[in-house]
Amino acid sequence: MYNLNLILPEIFISLSVMFLLILGVFKKDSSQIIFNLSLFTILIAAIITVNETYFINRVTLFRDSVVIDPMASLMKIITLIGGFLVLVISSSYLKSFNIFKIEYPILILSSILGMMVMISSNDLMVFYMGLELQSLALYVLATFNRNQLKSSEAGLKYFVLSALSSGLLLYGCSLIYGFSGSTNFDVIANQLNSNEYALTFGIVFILVGLAFKISAVPFHMWAPDVYEGSPTSVTLFFTMVPKIAALTVFIRFLYVPFLNLIDQWQMIIVFLSIASMIFGAIAAIGQTNIKRLIAYSSIGHIGYTLAGLATGSNDGIQSSIIYISIYVVMNLALFSCLLMLKRNEQYYEDIDDLSGLSKNHPLLSLCLLIILFSLAGIPPLAGFFAKFYVFKAVIEQSMYFLAIVGLLSTVIAAFYYLRIIKIIYFDKEKEKYDTDHGVWLKFSLTFSTILILFYFIFPSQLIELVSRINII
Repeated sequence: MYNLNLILPEIFISLSVMFLLILGVFKKDSSQIIFNLSLFTILIAAIITVNETYFINRVTLFRDSVVIDPMASLMKIITLIGGFLVLVISSSYLKSFNIFKIEYPILILSSILGMMVMISSNDLMVFYMGLELQSLALYVLATFNRNQLKSSEAGLKYFVLSALSSGLLLYGCSLIYGFSGSTNFDVIANQLNSNEYALTFGIVFILVGLAFKISAVPFHMWAPDVYEGSPTSVTLFFTMVPKIAALTVFIRFLYVPFLNLIDQWQMIIVFLSIASMIFGAIAAIGQTNIKRLIAYSSIGHIGYTLAGLATGSNDGIQSSIIYISIYVVMNLALFSCLLMLKRNEQYYEDIDDLSGLSKNHPLLSLCLLIILFSLAGIPPLAGFFAKFYVFKAVIEQSMYFLAIVGLLSTVIAAFYYLRIIKIIYFDKEKEKYDTDHGVWLKFSLTFSTILILFYFIFPSQLIELVSRINII
């Protein structure tokens, strides 16, 4: 029973998904009820996570295949908060496209459940099961707006390429199982001495599969098309929540079973990091669609996150977790702005649609200014501190080349953020956008912008939370 208590959030979400599906089948016009119950489910799951697991140092369950530790608890809470905020700000968007259906919140819940399983996995089979549960829900979400050709195309592309990456990842799992005789991370760690080089092949295949999931270069090709074609609320979910789970798996996979093979995998992570930072900075320059620009921008930001992982130190891991947490807040703020670009029941997504926004919408423009400055890493905003912690961890490990590439790509990326600010403040204004936004959309924008703006006053709060995570 003690074991069941520790996975109570996952059990609660599983039962809630089944109950909501049955309710949706037997009760007509239950979309709003199921939507509200889904929000309630996520809140309850977050409260259970804090109560049951947050203060536990490290416990393994089910023959060491599931682990509950400070990193699992923190990442689950961030995942649940991210999922909750995505749901609350997407209702008006879904209604305007007539896709406010019972399946949407249930798919979000199913995906979150898969991510929570991934976050707690200490075994290759448990991790893969969580990954597929997450991915299956995301395939459907990407193509949720069936009336739009781009949405169907996005879902199909994501499905085909994700199936390929899952195949590679599963092949890597089979190699590791074949050479070590186990799928458990702790057991694999004890088998390293005899099969060091053979296991490296399995590591490479699994890293390829994981790199696809976080859209790291050169496995990024799906991201721009899927981000652009998916409904905007789904794109927000893509950019925020799955990356939290994937980063946790990266940390667990590399630092628990394969810490002693750091010489073999470190250069792979460094390459992924450098390639993502450079490509993300350069490829975004020519974009005209905001969602495509965010896709390339997110590729660059993943590069910075991987730079922290490449250090092989606790400081590096902690800096990566801080980076992804701040990135989630910045993305939430940016998409809240994007969902406010609505006129005559139509949403606008091109960069040119921001032309002269400051003349008609000064407060929205100010929020965008703060968000874009933060994404560019300009002090004293939260985005600056996120990059600062990563570069500090990288320099402490004497990885100067990685730090220099990161700094140069930051300078290049600042160009396209500043170009958007120039369009907002100095170009000719366009027709005024609607101002009757929902309360939750206004709240999410205000809350996230305040966090970004005043993070420098209380940075120790996040650092204190993350400092409990000691993997090495």
